[in-house]
Amino acid sequence: MTQHTLQEPQHTLPVERHPLSPFLPEGCKLLMLGSFPPAQKRWCMHFYYPNFINDMWRIYGQVFFHDKEYFVDKERKTFRLDELKPFLERLGVGIFDTATAVRRTTGTAADKDLEVVEATDLAALLRRIPQCRAVVTTGQLATNVLMTRFNISQLPAVGQYVPFTFEDDGREMRLYRMPSSSRAYPMKLEAKAERYEKMFKEVL
Repeated sequence: MTQHTLQEPQHTLPVERHPLSPFLPEGCKLLMLGSFPPAQKRWCMHFYYPNFINDMWRIYGQVFFHDKEYFVDKERKTFRLDELKPFLERLGVGIFDTATAVRRTTGTAADKDLEVVEATDLAALLRRIPQCRAVVTTGQLATNVLMTRFNISQLPAVGQYVPFTFEDDGREMRLYRMPSSSRAYPMKLEAKAERYEKMFKEVL
C-alpha cells in the first residue's frame, strides 16, 4: 500500500517588494494612496504613477495649470520630475501605496491581479505626518485596505469623502475616493480632473 503525504501548496509566483520610499513632504496635508506600482519595465521615471500612459500627472496639470501636458516631457516620453516633486512639496501632498509586498498573478498592475502579501502600516505612516487631515485612494483595492484598517463602514462615492477618526491621536480625518488615473477607467480626463479639483480646494 502506497502512502501519500499531503503537502502545503507552494507559491510559484515571486514576491515583489515596494521599490519606492514614502513621499512625505514636511507639512503634508493630503496623503494619496494607490495600490502598488506597475512592473518596472513600464516605468518612465523613478517616482509614483511612473507609467507614461497613466494620467495622474496630466490630471494635476489640468487642475492647477489648465494644461494636461504641463508636467509631460513629450520628447522623452516621461514626466518633468524636477518640477513635479517640488510642486507636490509646496502643495503638501504625500504619496505611498497600501501594499508593501505583492504577488502579480498575471504580471499587470491591475487591482484584480494583485495578491497583497504585506499591507502597509498605515497608522505608522499617519504618525509621521501629524498635519495630514485627508487620505485619498485612487483604486478599489487601496480603498478596501484602508477601510478595513480604520474600521470605516461607509464606502464613499467616487469623488466624495467619508469622515473617520485616526484613533492613535483622535485626529478627525476624511477618506476621499477618487476615480483611477488609469485610462482603463471609463471617464474622460477632464471629468476626472473636476473631481480632483474639488477635493484639492477642500483640503489644501
